[in-house]
Amino acid sequence: MNAIVVYGATGHTGRFVVEELLRQQLPTAVSGRNAAALAAQWGDLDVRPAAVDDPHALDQALKNAAAVINCAGPFASTAEPLIEAAARQRIPYVDVAAEIEANAATFARRSDTPVVPAMAFYGGLGDLLTTAVLGERTSATDVHVGYGLSSWYPTPGTRVAGRVSHDRRNGRRVRFAGGRLQYHDDPPVQQDWTFPEPLGRRRVIAEFSMADIVTIPSHLAVPEVRTYMTLEAAGDLADADTPAPVAVDEHGRSDQAFVVDVRVGGELRATATGQDIYAITAPLAVGAVRRILAGETRSSGVASAGAMFDAVDFLKELPLTLDLS
Repeated sequence: MNAIVVYGATGHTGRFVVEELLRQQLPTAVSGRNAAALAAQWGDLDVRPAAVDDPHALDQALKNAAAVINCAGPFASTAEPLIEAAARQRIPYVDVAAEIEANAATFARRSDTPVVPAMAFYGGLGDLLTTAVLGERTSATDVHVGYGLSSWYPTPGTRVAGRVSHDRRNGRRVRFAGGRLQYHDDPPVQQDWTFPEPLGRRRVIAEFSMADIVTIPSHLAVPEVRTYMTLEAAGDLADADTPAPVAVDEHGRSDQAFVVDVRVGGELRATATGQDIYAITAPLAVGAVRRILAGETRSSGVASAGAMFDAVDFLKELPLTLDLS
């Protein structure tokens, strides 16, 4: 197999993705703008520096590659040039974007090669859980995704992406209702959400909109998709003094615990429990590429996780505690 190129390999999530590829013994190359940083961190690997605004350099970085995983935000700037470079090389493209507008722009594209945006904790995981619990059904009246995070120490990339999204919306908030994205100035609303034990009842911010409001309705007929965030985690993200994640184990994960609690149509429920939202993104992105290259796909062109893959099979491979009741 030719190498899988990780663009943004020196970033926090990029490091997890490279290490996951190596753990699965998949040929790996690293890319990004900073040649010196790439060489310093990944000097034993195939280093292919390229600026995202240099099409020729991107073509050289992706030449003879098997696929590319884009971990470099803000994806408002990196997704389009990397998707186009992947198309020129006729290889699959996967990214880990949490930016709602960047993902919406990707889904609006047409592609002759596989393109899977938001293959990450936000967007990908909730979509897989929703698709799995629906089974053969392709529609629902509504989907609600509760994010129970014990804390949220954001990476520098998360903060930059958040500022970009804020500016693109002119400070407005966004929801998915009535079958479309709606921008509004309504103030945030708090409510209670009962997560599975041991998290239990927690205060959440309603309509704390994440990439799921784009991925889920991209392939399921759902007129309303809403996401919710525990108040503590939202406060961490909002606080400019909250530090970046700190590793507490040999895998480089932080001590952050999470529960993703999906409720569909008032009657179906699926939950996933795990550790470190950035770390879990790596097996999601790498699993997507591995399945695409093995021909284990259910769709073609631009598609979300739930549309492209067997959701139940994918979820059972992840390092999560699952309840697909």
